[in-house]
Amino acid sequence: MLGKIKSQIPNSITCTSLIFGSLATIASFHFTEEVWGMPAFMWAFVCIGIAAVCDFLDGASARLLHAYSAMGKELDSLSDLVSFGVAPGMLVYNMVLTLGGAHWAALVALLIPVMGELRLARFNIDDRQTTSFLGMPIPANALFWIGFTAWTMEHGYVGDVAMAAIIVVMASTMVMMKMKMFSLKFKNFAWRENVRRYVILIAAAVFITSEGLAGLAWTIIFYIVLSLLPERRVAE
Repeated sequence: MLGKIKSQIPNSITCTSLIFGSLATIASFHFTEEVWGMPAFMWAFVCIGIAAVCDFLDGASARLLHAYSAMGKELDSLSDLVSFGVAPGMLVYNMVLTLGGAHWAALVALLIPVMGELRLARFNIDDRQTTSFLGMPIPANALFWIGFTAWTMEHGYVGDVAMAAIIVVMASTMVMMKMKMFSLKFKNFAWRENVRRYVILIAAAVFITSEGLAGLAWTIIFYIVLSLLPERRVAE
């Protein structure tokens, strides 16, 4: 009985991620309504963030408890699609409409879950992506949209054409971009083996301290740039 309970802990965490991804989607449709002292879009940020933490914890708990399963892998992908594909897509969709953008520009946001779905499907059948990724990981793409939404709410709407172009480019990084991107998950804490991970953490702290949540968008752009550099050069 204890073994069965232990084996379901990672799956339970994955389902929790799905719940918060669903809550983020609901919150995005009430974009500027105040809920418990914050606008709903901020609650969407919080829910996506909690989903991201759960996404990290389900894998960590599976490794710790030796509770890997084929079902867990499928649940993880389905949960990621909702939490990091559908939720940020609907966040951007509602942001565009709320700020007076055209409906056609808002609908371009549907590319975010579509490209996310293709990204996850390719990841599941590609055995080359065990320690690194080919293209932007879907959770990182979701963090970009949190940052970009925060930046837009502070600085103003960039316009329909520019918005559509940004969506197409950033959504396409998950599938069209064949560049090798390093995983953000630590297997140990040795500096030599995690130079780029430590650098991205430091950069994130700097960007968020100086720009607030909008710093997340700059962090993900920096992540792309850092992935383009050879690891040896970064270490130097």
